[in-house]
Amino acid sequence: MATRESPEIREGEILNACEKLYEKRCIKAMTIKDISEETSFSRPSIYNYFHSVEEIFFRLFEREYLLWCDDLEKIDSERTAPEDLPRKLVRSLENRKLMLRLLSDNIYGILYSIENSSRIERQISFERSYIKSIAIFDSVLKKTFPGRSDTEREKMRNVSFCFLEGIYTYAAVTPYQIGIMKIAGMEFEKRSIFEIALEGFEVILR
Repeated sequence: MATRESPEIREGEILNACEKLYEKRCIKAMTIKDISEETSFSRPSIYNYFHSVEEIFFRLFEREYLLWCDDLEKIDSERTAPEDLPRKLVRSLENRKLMLRLLSDNIYGILYSIENSSRIERQISFERSYIKSIAIFDSVLKKTFPGRSDTEREKMRNVSFCFLEGIYTYAAVTPYQIGIMKIAGMEFEKRSIFEIALEGFEVILR
């Protein structure tokens, strides 16, 4: 069981500080010094756990995927009608705003940058969490759509995971961006993550 001095607790403090800073700035604008100022750690102490800011984000990304896996496993343990699955999946994402933002940033190659600045063991650990999420998602689809072929369900999963990368981008549009779009001749209605995700999954999981 974790204690206050355990590596899990110490690592969690670093990750939480990184998450807090990420609300205000992008990954590239963050330093180990910035993170240390949000924790009880000195800058050298953080290097005992992570070799770079990118490694911290890799672990943060992994943590988000594992938390989402927990919610997917709850869905997998239930009997779900096809028409109810979109709403259940959206509910599983309600507390995963951080994961959706990281996925959105990955559109601009952030994950590639993180990989290049992280140790191989960090990369493998992250990939395992990602593969786990795919496996559970596949299990949910197989139980919900038993009459569909493996190929059809694979397409559902692939499109769903691609769709996840764009949800935050559309939900986090700023007033400035909306103003620019209006000047350019486009009316944009700002919608929540829930609304966008539900609409998308209802189309994908028909």
